[in-house]
Amino acid sequence: MIGQNNETAAAKKRILILGGGIMQLPAIRIAKAKRWYVAVADGSDEAPGISLADRFFHVDLKAWEAMIDAAEVMRKEGGIDGVFTAGTDFSLTVARVAEKLTLPGISVKAAMAASDKALMRRTLSDANVRVPRFVQLADGEKEIPKELSYPLVVKPVDNMGARGVRRVDNDEELSSALDDAFRFSRSGSVIVEEFLDGPEFSIDALVEKGQVRFCGIADRHITFAPYFVEMGHTIPSSAPADMIEEVKGEFLKAVEAIGIDNGAAKGDVKFCRGKAWIGELAARLSGGFMSGWTYPLSSGVQPTAGALNIAVGLPANLPSPVRNHTCAERGFISIPGVVAAVESLGKARAIKRVKEIFVLIEPGSEVNFPVNNVQKCGNVLASSDRRDQAVSSAQDGAGRVFVRLVPGEKRTGVFLFGKKEAWIPDAYSLSCEENCAELSRLEPIYGVGKRPSAPLSDSIALASLPILRSEAAVDWHGLGLREGFDRLLALTGVSAMDLQKWRMSGQDGLLLGSLFWRAFLRGGIQGGVWIIDTVRSWRERDIDYRRELQIWENA
Repeated sequence: MIGQNNETAAAKKRILILGGGIMQLPAIRIAKAKRWYVAVADGSDEAPGISLADRFFHVDLKAWEAMIDAAEVMRKEGGIDGVFTAGTDFSLTVARVAEKLTLPGISVKAAMAASDKALMRRTLSDANVRVPRFVQLADGEKEIPKELSYPLVVKPVDNMGARGVRRVDNDEELSSALDDAFRFSRSGSVIVEEFLDGPEFSIDALVEKGQVRFCGIADRHITFAPYFVEMGHTIPSSAPADMIEEVKGEFLKAVEAIGIDNGAAKGDVKFCRGKAWIGELAARLSGGFMSGWTYPLSSGVQPTAGALNIAVGLPANLPSPVRNHTCAERGFISIPGVVAAVESLGKARAIKRVKEIFVLIEPGSEVNFPVNNVQKCGNVLASSDRRDQAVSSAQDGAGRVFVRLVPGEKRTGVFLFGKKEAWIPDAYSLSCEENCAELSRLEPIYGVGKRPSAPLSDSIALASLPILRSEAAVDWHGLGLREGFDRLLALTGVSAMDLQKWRMSGQDGLLLGSLFWRAFLRGGIQGGVWIIDTVRSWRERDIDYRRELQIWENA
């Protein structure tokens, strides 16, 4: 990987990096590789980047006055040459510190426009940059102008990661979405804007004395409407050249209009009705693994190194790309519950072309089906000189990681057997009539003996369906139904048997029928493994499955 050392000019530079989390690790590591003095500020004293830093300030990133105090301490202790962040909401804090200490950076005015979605849209609109039509609402307000027609999108003005962002199609949905968005807004303000349907792109760029250098344009893969969950991105974009030029042109106009003249810029741009529209523009490099991992893997160049140089007043010194690979990032997610273990990581890492796996959960973590980008369980990155190989490897890796959930948890049971939320698709659906007919005939459990929880032996088997190989459904990670079922058998050690053969064989254990298939079709491998683990726990604790199932179904 090509970096930008420029060691003579950069010797002994001292930089304050806001954030010590995963997304800031590339900046911390690169600055240390340059032999700079690195101070890290973070609201958590357990951030992973702290151990790499020379100095740590335990400061909330939004507390800009306290951050200025920390920078002043750093200056008194030996000097400060720059302040920097990537992948956080706090470019405004960076600008305030830079202005107060006369450090390189953009103006506070520009940072404010890049940090507040309403101010950003007004600034861009005034400069004839295309943005969706919108209205800003203060906490408690719910009236929107008649010229805004459904479908609409509700967003907090000052949050990232798609938190509190939702599409709405009627007044009832608007009211509940506004309640959610206000909860995620630090300032108590939201925007409601027209929904633009079309492909979406992420852009990273460096800006040096007003000159913009693009550092990657990626296709974003947005799922789970009415929410906007990015299940991954692929870089470089596969969009036609004329579309990319239109997107780049509108982005350049937006960067100039906001006033980002020295630093970094990150944009989310939609292509709709033959034109590019600015969705977001931030005065920083992106989170979501693009600037720190996928663009470097794709190009061989580290944009973070150039951004750090600019932050301390040095030339960006960013070389041209040395390779033209595709890098694909794919997230892995979970159904609701509590994590018991994260399994099969070794198998996922062994997949050819997988470069990195990030696990964001641990045993005891509460997990949910994601409604934003911070609720995913982890991410898999793969790279290749062939686009199809990079995509398939990342997807296979994400599908291979298995998040096992604590058995018997009510939230998991309600998700699998209770009233469905319509926006969450089933992991699998059956299309073959023979399989559907067989499933309709199955009872929940066979072989429970005199007491529902006490079979005559400890064995568990699954009632098989006649032609699983003919089912074409894939789950949220792209894993086929038959492959998922086979993988479940390996994870649990149970076998699958035809109901009639099971009866004729004289088996005296349990055969899970529709109880298993309901869980598997709704929740995929996770749901199927969970119900098997739960049945095993029921037997240990002498619990009646019918009572538990009734609780879940009626919740």
